[in-house]
Amino acid sequence: MSYASVDGLQIALTDGVLHLTLDRPAQRNAIDDTVMQGLIDAIDAAGRDEAVRAILLAGTGDHFCSGADIVARNTPTGERPRVGSIQRRVPSLAHRLIPLVVNVQVPVVCAARGYVAGIGLHLAAAADFTVVADDATLWEPFAQRGFTPDSGGTWLLPRRIGPARARELLLLGRRLTGTEAAAWQLVHQAIPSADVDATGVALAAQLAAGPTVSLGLTKWLLHQGEGRSLEAHLADEAFALELSSRSEDFREGLGAFKDKRDPDFKGR
Repeated sequence: MSYASVDGLQIALTDGVLHLTLDRPAQRNAIDDTVMQGLIDAIDAAGRDEAVRAILLAGTGDHFCSGADIVARNTPTGERPRVGSIQRRVPSLAHRLIPLVVNVQVPVVCAARGYVAGIGLHLAAAADFTVVADDATLWEPFAQRGFTPDSGGTWLLPRRIGPARARELLLLGRRLTGTEAAAWQLVHQAIPSADVDATGVALAAQLAAGPTVSLGLTKWLLHQGEGRSLEAHLADEAFALELSSRSEDFREGLGAFKDKRDPDFKGR
């Protein structure tokens, strides 16, 4: 399977890691429809591509993502769209992207500095591991702009940080530094800005070298378990165990344990 960059989004597959790098630094990497569709297509394909064993989301320049490019979308063009254009468009764009990040059965790492706002914050919250600069700014701009959150913000944040803190971000527009976001457990780690890229690359490489089938199923279990009864979840665990125990990596893991050596997983 091949991957091609699009305007505003660099895409490259290297050593099992699919690099998705927002590349609109002059707009603080605000996501327009072209970038959104590029992310959707790449992540959707990655879920079927056995060559992809991890995904790394990042941004060029000083910022990860300042949100959706609403300025470009609302620039007067002389003709207003039909009533209901947002309701028709969002399900196939932002509301398709976030579930893909959550559900794709490979680990997703997000490395972010500068502004991590709106859908940029939701990408960071949806990722399996997020590393941010300690001086990053994590912000939900919706209340200050007079419209309601989209792209899963009102679903993700209460589950990540609890309803009280989610209200601070979504209703009061509180801005968090990367250090505060880590203390709130909204992200996994806050580190000096100069170290963000290398740390993200190293973490994605570590995950790409892991037992991909097992990691993907474990990610699925963690997500499914949020809305399942214990009995239903235990049935899901049995299903995942059956699949993972049939993988080549499971046999390699057992062999490595027996031989007292590190496993060499191939992702199969």
